[in-house]
Amino acid sequence: MRCIDCNDLSRPGLLRGTVARGALPAVALALVVLGAGLPNSGTGQTPGPVVVLDPGHDLRANAATEPIGPGSSTRKIKDGGGTHGVVSGLREADLVLRVALRLRPLLERAGVRVVLTRTRTAGASMGNVARARIANRARAGLFLRIHADGSTDRSVRGTHTLYPALRRGWTDDVHARSRRAAAVIQSELVRALGFPDRGLRQRSDFTGFNWADVPVVLVELGFMTNPLEDRLLATGAYQRRAAVGLCRGTLRFLGRSPAACR
Repeated sequence: MRCIDCNDLSRPGLLRGTVARGALPAVALALVVLGAGLPNSGTGQTPGPVVVLDPGHDLRANAATEPIGPGSSTRKIKDGGGTHGVVSGLREADLVLRVALRLRPLLERAGVRVVLTRTRTAGASMGNVARARIANRARAGLFLRIHADGSTDRSVRGTHTLYPALRRGWTDDVHARSRRAAAVIQSELVRALGFPDRGLRQRSDFTGFNWADVPVVLVELGFMTNPLEDRLLATGAYQRRAAVGLCRGTLRFLGRSPAACR
């Protein structure tokens, strides 16, 4: 199995770390504002939690490199470009954006403030440090990264969820909560999609994990290189199923009722 789109090497130093303390890229900053997910102290009401949805990749890969974690000399490409459907021809970037756009109103209905790292597929990927910075600046209750997987073996199937491995100075403040989020989201996503349960995996080499200062998980909905899962994930019905499963898992992690996820 190869995680084709997990060329994840970033971590924003907005709340922690000394690398990449500069301003967010203009597009990323605009997305934070447009997402209406930042705290609002002028209403007199207690704001709901913020969830940052990160549909992986973009129209084009980004071969530039970035440090795998704060202060690290190890660098990794920003984005390898993702996979695509072997039957549908659908790009991973388009699939996961469709799921994110279906998920947003479900969460908003439950009182969650949603920020998206991108709202369209256009241009080169911003990379993973920039994505993590968006979540950090929003002080997200959860940074939910949405991907689909690929393999050289077309028979490989299933859904799995990744979370940050424990590393002092990088992920020690988010590891336990991320592990808990991964477990509940994996359970709900498998129930919604009906694909084989490939379980949880922790990763130490994902830039977007290592730079995150908030709980973070990366879901792999299924394998676009498997003809059956590709055909199903290309349909609106299964994209909605994925959104419902992600909604239920997210709300359960946040301690909220998943009743709005319909």
